[in-house]
Amino acid sequence: MNTKKSEKSPDAELTPVAAKPLRKTAAVKVAANVKADKPVEEKVDEQIEVEAKRAKAKSPKKPKVVRDSFTMPEHEYQKIFAIKAQCLSAGIQIKKSEILRAGVIALCALNESQLIAALGGLDKIKTGRPNKN
Repeated sequence: MNTKKSEKSPDAELTPVAAKPLRKTAAVKVAANVKADKPVEEKVDEQIEVEAKRAKAKSPKKPKVVRDSFTMPEHEYQKIFAIKAQCLSAGIQIKKSEILRAGVIALCALNESQLIAALGGLDKIKTGRPNKN
């Protein structure tokens, strides 16, 4: 009773198919190109640099700071400290240079007759450094 039948055994469905060599697909080619490019870290660094340059170009430049020296009578110089004390009592910490800058801005806001009146009340002093007596 040995007859050959062409029936498939139930195990035949589970047998593995012979492995074929895989062809490169588009995904594999893209992956190969990514490996050839710069590492991700360098790309991120370049993007950060580009963003920093854009931000720097958009941000306004800081004004140039000028140092100067001047002479003033002592009683007027003491008024700077009086204004500073008044600001401190109001909860505002301010520097001498900020007080002087605010004074210049306030003078610029005056009309011509008010400005002449304010400057006319100043004592004329000799320019230059005072004697060390």
